[in-house]
Amino acid sequence: MAEIQLRNVHKRWGSFVGVEDFNLTIADREFLVLLGPSGCGKTTTMRMIAGLEDVTEGEIAIGGKVVNNLEPKDRDVSMVFQSYALYPNMNVYENIRFPLKVRGVDPTTHDEKVMRAADMVELRDFLHRKPAELSGGQRQRVALARAIVREPNVFLMDEPLSNLDAKLRVSTRAQIKNLSHELAVTTIYVTHDQIEAMTLADRVVVMKAGIVQQVGSPTDIYDTPANTFVASFIGSPAMNLIEGEVNGGMFHSEHTLIDGVNLPDGKLVLGFRAEDAWIAQDGEAGQINAPIYTQELLGDAVMISVRIGGALVSVKADKTYRAEIGETVSICVPDTICHHFAADTGARIGE
Repeated sequence: MAEIQLRNVHKRWGSFVGVEDFNLTIADREFLVLLGPSGCGKTTTMRMIAGLEDVTEGEIAIGGKVVNNLEPKDRDVSMVFQSYALYPNMNVYENIRFPLKVRGVDPTTHDEKVMRAADMVELRDFLHRKPAELSGGQRQRVALARAIVREPNVFLMDEPLSNLDAKLRVSTRAQIKNLSHELAVTTIYVTHDQIEAMTLADRVVVMKAGIVQQVGSPTDIYDTPANTFVASFIGSPAMNLIEGEVNGGMFHSEHTLIDGVNLPDGKLVLGFRAEDAWIAQDGEAGQINAPIYTQELLGDAVMISVRIGGALVSVKADKTYRAEIGETVSICVPDTICHHFAADTGARIGE
């Protein structure tokens, strides 16, 4: 069993706080993603679990055993890095086999274990090649196979796809998803890419400036973001956020008038997803009436954007929709699709 517990974990370098009061239980066989922008503390958290960084305060337990004072090699974790970290003088077979040699695993089992790991990542035909003869995607698959061959209790993956081009990221992401299902090993995955988080994770931890902002399933975080930071970080495009005021149940902002906002009068940040609103048709009265700032053909839809105050607000229209930049467009945004956030703290208001 490889349940991982982080109990009041802090990481500080002098006065600089890298991670603050991190509390979380990661279930056995769970695929957990640490998500956030650069410098938010996600990689530092992973490195503390791996033993590559010391914990300033708090405890980390793996399988019920506190590991704060254990060396990385004694924690039974296997790590995949962004930079692949392959040995250039060894072929693929020897790169995959290397962890078995270092850990003194019975040599008679090496070939079977290497072949099994290579088959999982479709590398059997490349075992004789050196890393320099491989593409970026193939090198990352070697790194994955090297982690798999150890059969650890925990996989740690630190932005493993960030060096790959867009097409390879999609195919390798699918491979990681399939591997996680097949191997059924507790996995912690660090990324700044919210699409990776949404597609891979059982649960997502969104971090900002060393502090956990929200923990939940991808659906929970997408549908009910805890604050404006999470709302603006999750989704492609991100949630539209409009600053305005409520007066008598009516939300007012530039070019915007939305009825049915049953909240006390005062300042408010109102949010909605681009796919939930629509362009008014057949005499409909839209809640936003503004000139088109830009339009982008996405293939399956057209993204129409308008400016509300200093913010760009987007809505998806049918792929056949055409209009000119500067032309006034009417957008339907009923309150039933809206999210409400406190203007001062950014915290979610309501359910």
